[in-house]
This record gives sequence, C-alpha cells and structure tokens, in this order.
Amino acid sequence: MSTPDLTPRRTFGGIVAVWVLAALAGVAIGLFAPAGWRAQWISVALGGCIIAAFAVQLWYGRSQAFIQRMALSSLGALVVLGVITAGFALAQLAAL
Repeated sequence: MSTPDLTPRRTFGGIVAVWVLAALAGVAIGLFAPAGWRAQWISVALGGCIIAAFAVQLWYGRSQAFIQRMALSSLGALVVLGVITAGFALAQLAAL
C-alpha cells in the first residue's frame, strides 16, 4: 500500500515544457524546411510532442488527472504549432 503524497509535485511545468518544445520545433521547421514540406514536418513535430507529453507525464508518476494533463499538453502543442504555421503562411503571402 502506498502513502499519499503530502506535497505533490507541480504538473503544470511539464505541460508548459511540451508547449515550449512545440514552439521550438515549429520555428525550426519554419526556418529550415522548404515551403512545400512544412505541413508534413509540422505533423511529424506534433507527433513528437505527443510522445514527449507521454514521457513527461509518465515521469511524474501520478495517475490523478493523467488524461487531463495529456489533453492539455497535446492540445496546447497543436495550438502553438498552428499559430506558428499560420504566421509563416501569412509571411509567405506577404512576400508575394
């Protein structure tokens, strides 16, 4: 039988870490990938962020609200990558 955590670790840092990873990946893809391949690489980056979210949330070792933390991490990464992709698409349209 396990004892309850008296002061559980904060889990919001792990969620934000995945968002930061998504932002870094999105900017790197926008700068280094050719324009025709950005959508495919953004999909790969989102998949990597979901795997990273699983790893971070499993590392915490808490089963309480695991699904909610995974949803926040994944949805936040999707929003971050979407905003960055929209920004690069608008920049490409402005350059025409």
